[in-house]
Amino acid sequence: MAKQPMLKFVKIERDMPEKREASVRSHDFDEIYAEFAKAKAEEQASRCSQCGVPYCQSHCPLHNNIPDWLNLTATGRLEEAYEISQATNTFPEICGRICPQDRLCEGNCVIEQSGHGTVTIGSVEKYITDTAWEQGWVKPAAPVSERAESVGIIGAGPGGLAAADMLRRAGVQVIVYDRYDRGGGLLTYGIPGFKLEKDVVMRRIKQLEDGGVRFVFNCNVGEDLSFDEIRDQHDAVIIATGVYKSRDLRGPGSEAKGIVKAIDYLTASNRTANFGDTVPEFESGELNAKGKKVVVIGGGDTAMDCLRTAIRQGAESVKCLYRRDRANMPGSQRETANAEEEGVQFEWLTAPKGFKGGEAVEAVIVQKMRLGLPDATGRQSPELIEGADYEEPADLVIKALGFEPEELQTLWGAPELEVTRWGTVKAEFTSGRTGLPGVYAVGDIVRGASLVVWAIRDGRDCAEHVLKDFDKLAALAAE
Repeated sequence: MAKQPMLKFVKIERDMPEKREASVRSHDFDEIYAEFAKAKAEEQASRCSQCGVPYCQSHCPLHNNIPDWLNLTATGRLEEAYEISQATNTFPEICGRICPQDRLCEGNCVIEQSGHGTVTIGSVEKYITDTAWEQGWVKPAAPVSERAESVGIIGAGPGGLAAADMLRRAGVQVIVYDRYDRGGGLLTYGIPGFKLEKDVVMRRIKQLEDGGVRFVFNCNVGEDLSFDEIRDQHDAVIIATGVYKSRDLRGPGSEAKGIVKAIDYLTASNRTANFGDTVPEFESGELNAKGKKVVVIGGGDTAMDCLRTAIRQGAESVKCLYRRDRANMPGSQRETANAEEEGVQFEWLTAPKGFKGGEAVEAVIVQKMRLGLPDATGRQSPELIEGADYEEPADLVIKALGFEPEELQTLWGAPELEVTRWGTVKAEFTSGRTGLPGVYAVGDIVRGASLVVWAIRDGRDCAEHVLKDFDKLAALAAE
């Protein structure tokens, strides 16, 4: 009888790839986790219970066929594992690195619920696709035959790129317009290299270019090219701009120098640390934490990115103010633990009241909070503790309070583009169709600030419906 390759969770304990020591990794922007070796990847994949109802798959936004590619990895059939993995996910090596697996697939693993420790799904996913790149199994999105239809995609982030990949594979002529000088959106300029090294993103951009996707960079829609001009040039347009407007923070002294937005800070860091670009605001020290007392306000993943970036830039001290406690923070617990290991101090149940200083910030006036009754989301609401204010010295304050949609109707001169009361584009669920003929929208500009994996899902779903709509129009024209 053949030896059972799976169900080894009762004998083999959960094991993550080796994590570099905090004292070493906090001085560079390289990824902190090493790669699984072949034997270790097969061993950890073999822990999968192959359960009849795979909660890991149902809790993945892309519904990746996780049990099957774990089985194939465990049995040494890695190229087949890659084929299964990429069939549902345009960028599996990116999701393997940055998805919050602890809240999605791994957090819902059946053997985790039984106390055996989850399968390390994300690390195996990363290993499979990195190996596929090394072995040359990843091919450009070259179609079998060309189609006449053309699609313009506004935004080269994960949603736009996923749609571009699917449409190009079907033979559609695709042009992607983006405001930045490189593709990837927040994958490139928002997420730090220690979570996602930039060559991982750049090789995907090149793969799309090699497959025939055309990119138009440094293109601000509404300035360099109007929305109507893009619509006139294409049979369909997909809006995939993401949400880049930072939520602001008001209070006494909030206009002082040294109080900056997270997106500006992270973009400057990614340009200098990962691409060697010259950024005047970084060179002047405005967006550089070196030698400074840094305070980051916020408790999400963007705040974690800012905190850990400041450590690497050589800050004198790095502190996080968050108005709730650890259990109620929105950011990944894994990222919080990594930040603490690297020297970040968390001040739970605190919120800024104002800022002290003249022209430049010198301190944050902090008010202490306590948790009260649950709000509409089910989380306990923070309440002010009167008379418990104190001052936290700071030379650099980074606002990481989340993102909102830009006012596209105004920026693009497109009042006919319907938006919700939150400013997101109003679009059909799954298809992405808006109220404008031939115009679709995907990702954060529809959902609000969300996960990369959801943007990928939206881009893929939208591309499928764009193709269906093209086929319907072709059938009508042929009658």
